[in-house]
Amino acid sequence: MPTVRNIADIKSNLLHPALTSHFEVTIPKPPGLTDNYLTANGLPPYTGLQEQLNLMCSEATLPGSNLATFEINDNFHGVTERHAYRRVYDDRIDLTFYVNADNYMPIRYFEIWMKYISGESVSAGGGMLSSKNSNYFYRVNYPDKYMATGLQVIKFERTGDTKNERYISKPLIYEFINSYPISVASMPVSYDSSSLLKCSVSLSYIRYLMMPTGTDPAPTATTSSIFTGDPSSPNFTATPQELAQINSSFNSNIDLSSITGRITPGGVPFDSAGASQASTFTPF
Repeated sequence: MPTVRNIADIKSNLLHPALTSHFEVTIPKPPGLTDNYLTANGLPPYTGLQEQLNLMCSEATLPGSNLATFEINDNFHGVTERHAYRRVYDDRIDLTFYVNADNYMPIRYFEIWMKYISGESVSAGGGMLSSKNSNYFYRVNYPDKYMATGLQVIKFERTGDTKNERYISKPLIYEFINSYPISVASMPVSYDSSSLLKCSVSLSYIRYLMMPTGTDPAPTATTSSIFTGDPSSPNFTATPQELAQINSSFNSNIDLSSITGRITPGGVPFDSAGASQASTFTPF
């Protein structure tokens, strides 16, 4: 018998779908890729580039897996049975990054990681020949030095909760075990009309884990407040860019960009914004 559904059932089950644009990626660093190695190859220490690298990831894939089975044909007439004996994971995860114009950081980071894996050397030293030498050779490092733990893809959703509107309390978190880059895709450049330069990287991993429900990721710039300061501080002052972002998030007819005073957790005085009468707008 078909089940009769009411409007409340439809709203609660069908009108809140997950969106593909709400996600976050955490890029790890292998134990052997030290800050000295990064700085020697033209990048700042990892703590200075991790957050920027995470935010630059514009596209990721949620991982998949399948069960390997074997067939049994002789137990029953006309019946083919399949029994599982192994779980098979995808062999890689593909990530795409926006490339900044300052130092092309995503390209440099993964190229340096792969350079460390293969034991390359730009200049002679430590028994190594320069990469430019015709007799150059390399020796690949041990896996425990170049494999990293902590690669995560976090799928979350925005909510209407004004106190915690950045992500749901139970996001979907995938963590990848022993990951490392195996390829950096070629990036065509041309004199045609300009477009955003993107870097696509494929990372290998042994397996992934879906973290238990209720596991919250550490707050980052993607899931934190839009303000650069502490709104609870008595000396907190919003920048014009932050005021414009607040304005776009609420009533489009209210222009807060002209406020020259300070914004407080208690509200924004409309007098400084050119309102006709004194009142208080409280977005919090």
